[in-house]
Order: sequence, then C-alpha cells, then structure tokens
Amino acid sequence: MKKSISANEIANLLRDDMTIMIGGFMANGAPEGLIDIILESDIKNITLITTDTGTPESGSGRLIKAKRIKKLYASHIGTNPETGAQMNSGELDVELVPQGTLAERIRAAGAGLGGVLTPTGLGTLVAESKQVIQVDGKDFLLEKPLHADLALIRGSVVDTKGNTVYKGTTQNFNPLMATAADTVIIEAASLVNAGDIAPEAVHTPGLFIDHIYQGA
Repeated sequence: MKKSISANEIANLLRDDMTIMIGGFMANGAPEGLIDIILESDIKNITLITTDTGTPESGSGRLIKAKRIKKLYASHIGTNPETGAQMNSGELDVELVPQGTLAERIRAAGAGLGGVLTPTGLGTLVAESKQVIQVDGKDFLLEKPLHADLALIRGSVVDTKGNTVYKGTTQNFNPLMATAADTVIIEAASLVNAGDIAPEAVHTPGLFIDHIYQGA
C-alpha cells in the first residue's frame, strides 16, 4: 500500500518549529495515535492549529500538558486548565479565534484564497491589529488563511487510496484540515480496500491524503 506509513517514518517527518493542525472537537475525532508519536519524539516549539485543547489527558491537550506548543490558534480552551495556566504565565502564546472564523480561515487556505471577510469580532480584542475592509458601507475584518506544514487527522473508514468517511460528529474539522497543509497524515480507525467505500459516501477524497497510519 503506497500511502501506508509507519510510526518511525512519521517521526522522521517531525521537526522543531513546525506548524501542525490537529483535527477533532473535544478530542472527538482526534488522531490520538498520531499525537502519541509526537509525544514520543522530542520535537518542540510547535505552532498548533486546533479547534480546542480538549483536556490535559485527551486530544491535542496532551501536547499542551507536555509543553510542546509555543503558539496556539484555537476557539476554546476552557476545558483544559493547563492551557490557561501556560497562557497566563506567558509560556504559551494563544490566539483565540471564533470557531466559525477558524473554520473559514482553514478553508481559505485549502481553497487558495487570500482570506475571508467577517463581521465577527469587530469592536473586540479579536480585531486588534487586523485590517478592516468596508463593503457596501459595512465593516468587515480581513481574516487571513491558516495553513500548516502538517495536518494530523482521523478517519472512521479509510481505503488504501486515502478516500475517507467520518462517522457522526468526528467529521468536525478533519475534512477542512485535510485540504490546508503541505503534508496530510490520516489515522485510520478502519482500513479497507480501494473500492469498498461507495464514491458518494466519501467525505475526503484520497487526493488530499499523503499518508495513512494505522496504529494498534
């Protein structure tokens, strides 16, 4: 299987100061096996793009707890006390992004757009240092794309070509992130042969997936 990748091969792709996107919402749909590989490596100073930091024991929150993250883009950090503590101490640079805006900024990167215009955040801390553009007499914030060196996502059913189905709410940010990184690694909960997934059931086409990982 050409797209299959081992834990050792993934570790060789990792380096300090990477920008990494990690899928999941409150760790639902998070690639826990891929997160394990990061924790087993010694990389640090990661810029992390994720919808939330889960808990100290789940999802990308485990990387926060291990102090591997230097910069965080997220929409919610309240369920992980470690994130707030590191932010308040100055150890962690946090940019809180409204969840819809976060999704659109990732989508913009995947679509090759220069950014998106949104009224969300006008007149708040979100607007600090951002360009305001007027359209038809209305003000909008210019929110720039969020792109990553590496996207780590999880698929419920993945075929050997990378075509992917996400079950239930595990779909969350995973399909968007699959389009917005230089390299995309998907952790497959279930791996099937090419052709076993009906074409109309595919959420992420295999052309977006560079590597498939299936842990224990």
